[in-house]
Amino acid sequence: MTSYHPLLFTLIALLAMAELGLSAFWTHQVQHQGSSRFKSLIILFLFNSVWTTLFAGAYVFWIIDGALHELASIGSSGIWLTVTAILWGVAAGLFHSVRGGGNCNGAPAISPCRETLAIEAIGWTEMGLCILTLLAACFWVRSSRRSYRGSYYV
Repeated sequence: MTSYHPLLFTLIALLAMAELGLSAFWTHQVQHQGSSRFKSLIILFLFNSVWTTLFAGAYVFWIIDGALHELASIGSSGIWLTVTAILWGVAAGLFHSVRGGGNCNGAPAISPCRETLAIEAIGWTEMGLCILTLLAACFWVRSSRRSYRGSYYV
């Protein structure tokens, strides 16, 4: 687990950075147009990507640095991963119905259809990575407790 934890948090942070670029671009695009619900969801994606970039990056630095304080503990990262997975799941789930359409066949490689599809796809991927990292941490804690033997064992 200790070798996968920094890798998974790095993947979460890198995907959040990609989402940050896309959602910031779309926040600018829909500044004066579009439905208010679409704008609100784009802003939610922007918030989620900033939240995830900031905290996942911090966890990566704390894990690599080896700092063993409260902020770098498995418990705090578990709480953060749960909250973050919920945020991404809510954003992607609500955006799915608002985005409209899903078939971008025939659309150019860089088109609004594909860009909004990418925003939704990255949101679902972020949620999946958060859940995967949380499950990996839970299994690591469970296996480390099961293999622990106190000094009274011979």
